[in-house]
Amino acid sequence: MFLFFLLFSPHLLYILVCLLASYLYLSLIYLRLHIHSLPTVKCDETLAFPLPHTAFTSSSVFSNGYAPGYAKLNRRGGAGGWSPLDSDHYQWLQVDLGSRKQVSAIATQGRYSSSDWTTRYRLLYSDTGRNWKPYHQDGNIWAFSGNSNSESVVRHELQQGIVARFLRLIPLAWSEEGRIGLRIEIYGCSYCECFAFDKHALTVQVKKMKIIKDVIALRFKTSESEGVILHGEGQQGDYITLELRKAKLLLQINLGSNQYGSILGHTSVTTGSLLDDNHWHSVVIERYRRNVNFTLDRHTQHFRTNGEFDYLDLDYELTFGGMPYSGKPVGGGRKNFKGCMESINYNGDNITDLARRKKLDTSSFRNLSFSCVETHTFPVFFNASSFLQLPGRASHNMVSVGFQFRTWNPDGLLLFSNLDEGTLEISLLDGKIVVYINTSNAARNYQVDLSSGSGLNDGQWHAVRLVAKENFAMLTVDGEETSAVRSTSPLSINTGRTYHLGGKMRHVSHSYFLQTLFPPSQHTFQGCMQAILVDDQPADLHAVEKGTVGAFENVSLDMCAIIDRCMPNHCEHGGRCKQTWESFSCTCDGTGYSGATCHTSVYEPSCEAYKHIGKSSDSYWIDPDGSGPLGPFKVNCNMTAITTSAEYCEQQIAYSCRMSRLLNTPDGTPFTWWVGRGSEKHLYWGGSGPGIKKCACGIDRNCTDPKYDCNCDADSRQWREDSGLLVYKEHLPVSQVAVGDTNRPGSEAKLTVGPLRCHGDTQGDEFITIIILHKVLHPLCFCLCFPSAPETVSFSFDVGNGPVDLTVHSAAPLNDDQWHQVMAERNVKEAVLLLDQTYRTSRPAPAQGHTRLELFSQLYVGAAGGQRGFLGCIRALRMNGITLDLEERAKVTPGVEPGCQGHCTSFGMYCRNGGKCMERYNGYLCDCTATAYDGPFCTRDVGGFFEAGTLVKYNFLPEVVAGASKDSKALTKQLTPHEVNLTKEELAFSFSTSSAPAVLVYISSKTQDYMAVVLKQNGSLQVRYSLGGLKEPFSIEVDQRNLANGQPHSLNMSRHNRSISIQLDHYPPVSYTLPDASDTQFNLVKTLFLGKVFETGFVDPVIIERYNTPGFIGCLSRVQFNRAAPLKSALRAATQGKLVESNCGASPLTIPPMSAATDPWHLDNTDALFPFNEERVIPDGVNRDSAIIGGIIAVVIFTILCTLVFLIRYMFRHKGTYHTNEAKGSGESAAESADTAIIGTDNPETIDESKKEWFI
Repeated sequence: MFLFFLLFSPHLLYILVCLLASYLYLSLIYLRLHIHSLPTVKCDETLAFPLPHTAFTSSSVFSNGYAPGYAKLNRRGGAGGWSPLDSDHYQWLQVDLGSRKQVSAIATQGRYSSSDWTTRYRLLYSDTGRNWKPYHQDGNIWAFSGNSNSESVVRHELQQGIVARFLRLIPLAWSEEGRIGLRIEIYGCSYCECFAFDKHALTVQVKKMKIIKDVIALRFKTSESEGVILHGEGQQGDYITLELRKAKLLLQINLGSNQYGSILGHTSVTTGSLLDDNHWHSVVIERYRRNVNFTLDRHTQHFRTNGEFDYLDLDYELTFGGMPYSGKPVGGGRKNFKGCMESINYNGDNITDLARRKKLDTSSFRNLSFSCVETHTFPVFFNASSFLQLPGRASHNMVSVGFQFRTWNPDGLLLFSNLDEGTLEISLLDGKIVVYINTSNAARNYQVDLSSGSGLNDGQWHAVRLVAKENFAMLTVDGEETSAVRSTSPLSINTGRTYHLGGKMRHVSHSYFLQTLFPPSQHTFQGCMQAILVDDQPADLHAVEKGTVGAFENVSLDMCAIIDRCMPNHCEHGGRCKQTWESFSCTCDGTGYSGATCHTSVYEPSCEAYKHIGKSSDSYWIDPDGSGPLGPFKVNCNMTAITTSAEYCEQQIAYSCRMSRLLNTPDGTPFTWWVGRGSEKHLYWGGSGPGIKKCACGIDRNCTDPKYDCNCDADSRQWREDSGLLVYKEHLPVSQVAVGDTNRPGSEAKLTVGPLRCHGDTQGDEFITIIILHKVLHPLCFCLCFPSAPETVSFSFDVGNGPVDLTVHSAAPLNDDQWHQVMAERNVKEAVLLLDQTYRTSRPAPAQGHTRLELFSQLYVGAAGGQRGFLGCIRALRMNGITLDLEERAKVTPGVEPGCQGHCTSFGMYCRNGGKCMERYNGYLCDCTATAYDGPFCTRDVGGFFEAGTLVKYNFLPEVVAGASKDSKALTKQLTPHEVNLTKEELAFSFSTSSAPAVLVYISSKTQDYMAVVLKQNGSLQVRYSLGGLKEPFSIEVDQRNLANGQPHSLNMSRHNRSISIQLDHYPPVSYTLPDASDTQFNLVKTLFLGKVFETGFVDPVIIERYNTPGFIGCLSRVQFNRAAPLKSALRAATQGKLVESNCGASPLTIPPMSAATDPWHLDNTDALFPFNEERVIPDGVNRDSAIIGGIIAVVIFTILCTLVFLIRYMFRHKGTYHTNEAKGSGESAAESADTAIIGTDNPETIDESKKEWFI
């Protein structure tokens, strides 16, 4: 079996971990097939039918003919079944099976030939007829569906089999036409007896063992939260211990550690909760080598022990119920188990049966008995509308109350009593116990507040004791007398007649409700109480149950139905579970996931996904399998390919192995290969070369086993590694790795793919490192998602509670030929449907009901039976972190074609500045060829630095260039006729310079038409048009400012017929109009020049005489003329010129205000047509000789300064720094465009790209 691993393809990444983790699963499957277990017999005997009438009891009877003894399935005796006196929620029917039985199913009927039946009921069970436990299923107290008539039989198989002697059915709903009516049958089989442990351990003598596999199974029940259930240890430090800690089950196992401490084998795993409920719990531990299944009540955890040893070395003894004193740290100060155990099996030996037949030495176990001594607790279960009223000793000068409670809620009313002259309240506030005593008399008011404990809403039993008398009060929590809270404040106590626990009755019609001036701070309590003491006397709850004393409402007596909703933890990916009595919530902070159960990744699945949302090259967190088990990791995303222009590329690849072969050298079929660029499979490894099926050690002839060409091919039990560099850049980067030979017992592998590094390229590395680990996969859940209308998407599923439909409505129709994203999620908390990250709907899961979605049919995409098929494209279908390969399936499915197009429809907006969006198989590419920009989204300026004499010549028509430099290379772009004769042009560019005059842009023709943009002597900008019909060119003075100020400036210009629009920098566009005598067609456009004109045809003599010498010195960038980018084409062409690419176009604009002369919004235009030369008038009387001397001195100073400037410019004439972030000389880029660029120069000297710039 081979496994494909794609670095940025999440479903293959997920599968790789699955197959490597399958070693654990297969090992444990092997173990399960070979364990010695008890023979299984079908457990489906009728248990109620043979019972006598006296085995059936009930809460009440309507009349003698309706007695519970007539409640047998399909019997017609008496009135045909059982019916109670009143049809309400306090009725019950109970069956005594005579002894403990294993119960597998239950069936019900209504009362024969009547209108009486039960439509919903709850099942309780017990060993003693007390301390009832409700039947749980899917994490809830389960309510069974009953009958809809009097004759049909409704049978339910129990998913969680129970063992009990007494069963009690509680009707929840019944016939609307009649009353409660029941006939029942119980199905199951007999069950064996158990051990009773009273803090004494049972030691089993065994031979000294070195065990590679273990199977330990037992059942236990206890009311204690601490105690060792099982312990065994060896002289070499191996041990196994199973114990209760804080009512949770803790398994500790150590297969061995070395004396130096470098190998630590201790492994600790915790499971379960609330195991001190005095009900039976089943435990199974299955170990094969280091792989362990730890199962509690059918919930299994899979884990792998630490260290590197496989055997458990035990010495002679295995102890149940405690641990002997050995002097070793593992046994220090632990309590022995107090409770009952049964069905104890150890590696095929039935310890319970051997002890009963006295085949074991049980001398160490005092008072061994095979019956379970029951505790005498009487728990009370409260919900949000419950209360329990107990009588007290009236008019007494001391209050003494106590009780135990457990809850998940941080707040609640525990006890309240109206004193003769005040109130007493004990509440839970923010997880701590608070006591408020308020009393008053004619003289004064007394108030005492006490507080103790913290975090008492942890679901554990906590004891509270309060004693209050005159001028004294003491509060004790959990029996810690040393930390008891005392008060000696003035206090006067005179007790009342009643105490309310778990809530306070609010119906004034009841005689026992008393109005009070001090109402309680809390009003309800959800949880359990037991061991209730009132006035130092245990409360007689049996009498309360019979109705002879006290009162209660909505209270379940003799049971505690607490549920740990965080066990198992439904919060995925390390989310922290918090719960109240009715629900739980997940805290996902710091996990990288979100949602009700931390299921949805907050990161994108790949670099391509970040590119889709407009991100540029950077470091990002990605989560390739989304909601799958692999966590997110950080990568450097390079949005552009880097291997093409690089001189040398390398990528490290390493394969660490233990009993996992690599290339299967010398002659076998490779177990592992990799896939590179072009989806081509390669059979060589790092350190080798194409076509050579060897690893680096095979090339160097230093493999650990010389018979093989790879270290891993020796199939050694020790860890080995084959690693090296892949350097054939045409095959890089590595995109997939196929790994095999990891499914044998004992085989392990770790694959590491390093970063792709290319020399001679300034772009960042793109890398990912993968560690292959054993992970347990989440079960797959599937829901049907389908479009139901042009504006809606529906999500439907049924987990057994009836169909559920969610629908979202879009503001616009969805059949708009655009890509839309749909996310549907269902978990134990809620169902969510999300459309385009905008439209969302959700529905909470029912408080009780089925939660598992079990599907066994094939998955249908695009159509299902009887429904109209989907017409369109579907891509990126992912289910629970696994991306399904729709394309491969489409190749073999009639009517379905692989390959959806349309990335650009959704993401083309990110291609800026005229960039063209190009479709790719799994993404898109921005083609910037026809733009003056570059980069992944066509947003990076392309600019160049011009020295004196440097020019760019861009030919629109074929021409033999005469007098061109021998280093120049002429390329031509052939234009169509409508591109040669223009009636409209668009020109845009940016520039910065400190020299004037200069030619920025000159466009010539084969006629005398031309267009020019020049800087005049004073640095102002001028646009010249000559299209014929005029004696002189039409000139536009764009701005009178000096733009040769070293700052970047931008010009956007367009012409359509006679209308001209020019925008300079950030100022609004200004419109101009060609004279009526001017032609409007630019005929036979020939050549575009940048920096200087070098034309053999007609050139305006004014351009040559005033502006062409010495040429433009500075930066030009993002030059675009219609659809041509001449400067970019020149920089991308493989020419040998003096043009240096520069990033000057990226400099920020720092522009002074526009002059009033050219500002179209300036109101005062007087004198704007003529320059104003201001002269300073010298007043009469000034000495004329002084003026002459001053003039001579000024001339001398000016001459010296000019000489210094000339010398400095000569010394530093080549000091210019212009860096570029793009590689030059890309043959591929040159081939992408047919634009022509000729770079010429009058300066014979070369340019250094790393110069420094000095401006004087």
